[in-house]
Amino acid sequence: MFDAADLYGTLPYLGRALSGMRRRDYAIASKIWWRRGGIPDQERPDADVVVERFLEELNTDYIDVVLLHCVSSAKWPEELRKQMEILARLKKEGLVRAHGVSCHSLEALEAAANEPWVDSVHARINPYAVQMDGPAEKVAPVLKKLHDAGKGVVGMKLVGEGQFRDSDEKRDESIRYVLGLGCVDTMIVGFEKVEEIDDFAARVRKVPVAVAPK
Repeated sequence: MFDAADLYGTLPYLGRALSGMRRRDYAIASKIWWRRGGIPDQERPDADVVVERFLEELNTDYIDVVLLHCVSSAKWPEELRKQMEILARLKKEGLVRAHGVSCHSLEALEAAANEPWVDSVHARINPYAVQMDGPAEKVAPVLKKLHDAGKGVVGMKLVGEGQFRDSDEKRDESIRYVLGLGCVDTMIVGFEKVEEIDDFAARVRKVPVAVAPK
């Protein structure tokens, strides 16, 4: 699974990098930057125009998950309703398989838990409340509510946006904590080197896998 928000500028590069792979072997999550600033384009066209460009840059017929990027208002379901309706139509057309939001406040996260339109949420979670929307003891119950409602929960900022890079103890504890919650379906982590991917994967494998009783 690859996280390729428009804000990152990685879509065209990812499209070329994945051109030799079977489409069913990977998933792509992308995010629409609807705010002013942040990306060079001065205009913010509607979601259907943006997704059409995403599909072209990624050289694909569909995108697995498309999110509205960086929502922070508790009223985002009202404020972004037009874009939500467009993404719902694109989902019916098969161009988008799921839609949702990337949350950057506890209020926005709580609103996502109560919004039927949301299929999936990117949420910041680690045990140290670094680059998060609040302390872990307040964020984790909302993630459980999202998960129990059948919404996909994607954990991000497990390495504190790089702040745990030099601490083996914090990286191990963060991974152990997030996997132990039982409500985070997958994780998105930013890497700068292949070695960092291997290191993270090795730390994940150290976490015991809970086995459901027979």
